[in-house]
Amino acid sequence: MERQTMELLMAEARAEAELSWGEGGIPVGAVLAREDGTVVARGHNQRVQSGDPTSHGETQCIRNAGRRRDWRDLTLVTTLSPCPMCAGTAVLLGFRRVLIGERRSYQGAEAWLQEAGIGVDCLDDGACLALMQRLQRQRPELWREDIGLPPGEAPA
Repeated sequence: MERQTMELLMAEARAEAELSWGEGGIPVGAVLAREDGTVVARGHNQRVQSGDPTSHGETQCIRNAGRRRDWRDLTLVTTLSPCPMCAGTAVLLGFRRVLIGERRSYQGAEAWLQEAGIGVDCLDDGACLALMQRLQRQRPELWREDIGLPPGEAPA
């Protein structure tokens, strides 16, 4: 996949993250795309909005894709390094690649993806980092909840 295509897809995932933030949720978004850059599904984190702790941006995107047989031909594009649950779903479905916006805020289960033969690329996108910095600054309790920390405990 060409760099320009990856950047366009990340812009789509960021737009989903902004939707979540606008709804009072966690600003993580995702899209599923074919190698040529055609988006087949999109989604954003809805944990807060729905009260469902499994409603991450990646899982919502995958749910929105519906029943498919072409998972192995698809790239999952996500604004933040995927947690173990989302990485596990990617491993189960056997995506071709996972494209990550940024991993500085949170280092997910990328090694697991790579061990399963899934290509992992990180754009180290400043706009994706800014989304998470805004969350950490404006809603630190929501950030701690999202990454599984008790109230008041600082991230490592």
